[in-house]
Amino acid sequence: MSDQSLKPGTTTADDAGDGSRVPAGRSWLDRYFHITDRGSTFGREIRGGVTTFMAMCYILLLNPLLLSGPDVAGNRLDHAGLITATALAAAVSTLLMGFVGKVPLALAAGLSVSGVLATQVAPYMTWPQAMGMCVMYGLVIILLVVTGLRETIMNAIPLALKHGITIGIGAFIALIGLYNAGFVGKGNPVTLGTGGQLSGWPVLLFCVTLLLIFMLQARNVPGAILIGIVTGTVLAVIVNAVGDLGPKAWGGSAPELSGSAVSMPDFGLFGHVEFGGWGSVGALTVGMIVFTLVLAGFFDAMATIIGVGTEAKLADEQGRMPGLSKALFVDGAGGAIGGVAGASGQTVFVESATGVGEGARTGLSSVVTGLLFAAGLFFTPLAQIVPGPIAAAALVVIGAMMMQNARHVDWADRSVAVPVFLTVVLMPFTYSITAGVGAGVVSYVAIKAAQGKFRQVGAFMWVLAAVFLIYFALSPIESWLGVK
Repeated sequence: MSDQSLKPGTTTADDAGDGSRVPAGRSWLDRYFHITDRGSTFGREIRGGVTTFMAMCYILLLNPLLLSGPDVAGNRLDHAGLITATALAAAVSTLLMGFVGKVPLALAAGLSVSGVLATQVAPYMTWPQAMGMCVMYGLVIILLVVTGLRETIMNAIPLALKHGITIGIGAFIALIGLYNAGFVGKGNPVTLGTGGQLSGWPVLLFCVTLLLIFMLQARNVPGAILIGIVTGTVLAVIVNAVGDLGPKAWGGSAPELSGSAVSMPDFGLFGHVEFGGWGSVGALTVGMIVFTLVLAGFFDAMATIIGVGTEAKLADEQGRMPGLSKALFVDGAGGAIGGVAGASGQTVFVESATGVGEGARTGLSSVVTGLLFAAGLFFTPLAQIVPGPIAAAALVVIGAMMMQNARHVDWADRSVAVPVFLTVVLMPFTYSITAGVGAGVVSYVAIKAAQGKFRQVGAFMWVLAAVFLIYFALSPIESWLGVK
């Protein structure tokens, strides 16, 4: 299959995959989604959409796990409501991407965004206020896309730092997974399990699930994460029934089904969004939170879009994808959609590449994935069976996958290696994505200045470094100014 057959605007017919020729414009669906123009077929698009859903439906389990902690007032989000909100936001965002963006990209709650909400926002705000932050960051991204500032910002931040941010978020997510599973515990400052050793069936099943997923991935088995979670859950149900462990051993609900596997969606979290009431936090902190959410969602999505678009032969060597401004707009809107739904900001998932691998080239694939997420609204009881330690294994796997960006970093160049190193290690070590990004930006500017490469830094990076310097020095500055 030639690259030309995949470019939008091609009017010639293409091979359907079975030796026959598909006439261009045979139906309105074909014309609307440019199926034939991009060298695809209805069968490939449907198969790709189903494959993408199977590869990323684990988010229905992981996002509620990440957002399960208390907010500043000690309130927790309802678990069933979180599953519904996660499925609803993913369905709406992905359907919009299919119908408007017309590209094979599926969206769901970004784990990096959820990580920021859980660790850096909820401790200082209520959950409705945190979801308000999501809406704000989504609107900021939309504004960046509409005004064309997206290109300016993306060009201003060095590519190595973009990779470093992705790697650092991966390490951060992996740490959260290891901690939630009980594999890592508090002490010195962290330790193996509890008191330096692993104890209990849940952490053992976490290890089994984690290794199983890695082995399946090594054999390129489609849906490896989902298969691992389902297998681990079945083992957990058996162990829980035989050993009568109870909910406490699993850190929440026990892996057992009580009642029907199907239920009506719980929309209790929908629309619980608040703007304002941030007086105790401060305007600078609010600004840094929004900025961090933009970093976590926007740049991660850009890297994913470029990667998946290249895989689908819809992007050139510079990662430019003609006609994708609508897709970027939908991705930005996903932040606001997720906030309103109560599920955290939505972003494009790298698992979309699995559908592309099955032949998906158009938005019809995303429509199929979105409809499957909509169907998931009615299977909340099944999702609730999965215990936290089993779902946590997928977090570690996702973290490992994000580490792959390290191959793009020139580790021999100290002006690049040091900022990336600080970005990566400080995210998990400080339990703060903002701290990692800030350290990377400040060190990059400082090292380039020391090398006399002032112009190479760029005006935007100088401003960004100044903002982060104020962020790091906020406490002594407030003390000096007499601000409590």
